[in-house]
Amino acid sequence: MQLRTDLAVEAREIAGENVGGVEYKSYRENGLEISRLTVKNQKAKRALGKEIGTYITIELPSLTDNFTETDERLVTIGAEIRRLLPVNGLVLVAGLGNEEITPDSLGPKTSRKILATRHIPGEIARSTGLDKLRPVAVLQTGVTGQTGIETGEYILSIVKRIRPNAVVVIDALASRKLRRLGCTLQITDTGISPGAGVGNRRTTITKETMGVPVIAIGVPTVVDVQTLAYDILDHECKAELKNYIAPNGRKMVVTPSEIDLLTQRASKLIAFALNGALQNEFDLPELVSLM
Repeated sequence: MQLRTDLAVEAREIAGENVGGVEYKSYRENGLEISRLTVKNQKAKRALGKEIGTYITIELPSLTDNFTETDERLVTIGAEIRRLLPVNGLVLVAGLGNEEITPDSLGPKTSRKILATRHIPGEIARSTGLDKLRPVAVLQTGVTGQTGIETGEYILSIVKRIRPNAVVVIDALASRKLRRLGCTLQITDTGISPGAGVGNRRTTITKETMGVPVIAIGVPTVVDVQTLAYDILDHECKAELKNYIAPNGRKMVVTPSEIDLLTQRASKLIAFALNGALQNEFDLPELVSLM
């Protein structure tokens, strides 16, 4: 049985730590456990089921615990995001997902907190002391069931029109471990498959499809029922797992009871850190005053 996860660190756990073509290192900064995993070739891609590129994973205290805009951890997360961004130029930030389904609402909730600056004319920016702001455009894509438009098609049409230097997409993810829900942030330069966190994969949004670098940011909000059952059952029960799960349980997911609070605080954390990464000429309290 295939264990479903969107997290590269979990894919490495499943495949084993000695897979060739994978570079891995971990370190600790400002109380955060950070790992950097690089999938370097096709062999590693097949072994992990992850695209070639860099995956940064940050282990967090539970997002049901609050934090403030002056928290140094936000600066650390922002610095990790900035490593993958082009130094200059317009950035398009897209919040993916369905706000009416709470575990899938991370993208829209985050995008509402991103500081959009592309529309501020040069003279107004200079007269208000905001001329050092990087141009940023923001959109909420909705989902195909609401719009009739594939998310990838929607973003590509905007990319062709405004020609950003990079795209940042934010979406909910799936984990294989309950302990990682709301406690893990993944940042990658490999792009994303929209809807992956709730099992509704669509056209990929990547550098190859968009024509510009794509950075994906997500927090796991769900665990697939089959994956969870396989992870917690003993060896004898695993052999009978399909009989217990099939047919109605195959597409079920588990999410924490405090998912509303989790997605709200995760969106706040990502937005603050991403604003800091994009607008590094300003400190976080200054950016919060502009949001």
